[in-house]
Amino acid sequence: MMTNLFSIFDPSTSMNYSLNWLSMILIFLMFPYQFWLIPSRYVMFWNLMINFIYKEFKVLINFSFSNIIIFMSLFMFILINNFMGLFPYIFTASSHMSFCMSMSLTLWLSMIIYSLMNYLNDFLAHLTPHGTPTILMPFMVLIESISLMIRPLTLAIRLTANMIAGHLLLCLLGSTGLSINNSFMLMMLILTQLLLYTLEISVSIIQSYVFSILTTLYSSEV
Repeated sequence: MMTNLFSIFDPSTSMNYSLNWLSMILIFLMFPYQFWLIPSRYVMFWNLMINFIYKEFKVLINFSFSNIIIFMSLFMFILINNFMGLFPYIFTASSHMSFCMSMSLTLWLSMIIYSLMNYLNDFLAHLTPHGTPTILMPFMVLIESISLMIRPLTLAIRLTANMIAGHLLLCLLGSTGLSINNSFMLMMLILTQLLLYTLEISVSIIQSYVFSILTTLYSSEV
């Protein structure tokens, strides 16, 4: 029995073991075997996806493939985590702030430390846009510093809130199905659930793309 609406996101089982985090290990089962002599359709699908993501990221930054592969791996990791949460009875790791914040804060902090150690003058000059009047420079430095500090928080909240919202709506609609006796209303509920499920699939793709693209744009400033 669900005592709280948000208990569906609680990482614990009926035996009080934190086994739901094991869904992150199941991700590795979805990766193809790269050393097969004859590539399967599954391997060809992953190769097409990697080439498409590489072309998308190549437009934003002029890094080499070895650098872009970090953001490609981030995209695939978040995408598969979002998709794993669409299956029944599987814990959604990307719906927790502890998961999203650990990724965004780690990436953002590494970029800031690298920029401070290697490009300190450029980093400080970036806080004041070109052509800013002298009287407005202190305010622009304050505004740019605040916008720089809240970047990891906005990345984490965006991903967490979008994943929680759709799952909560599916849970609310699914819980009302037991109290419906009209067959027409039940069919409408099932149709609405299917439409929302399709929307959740698109949200999973879009949010992983937005997270990785914004991280790529932040790194291009470094």
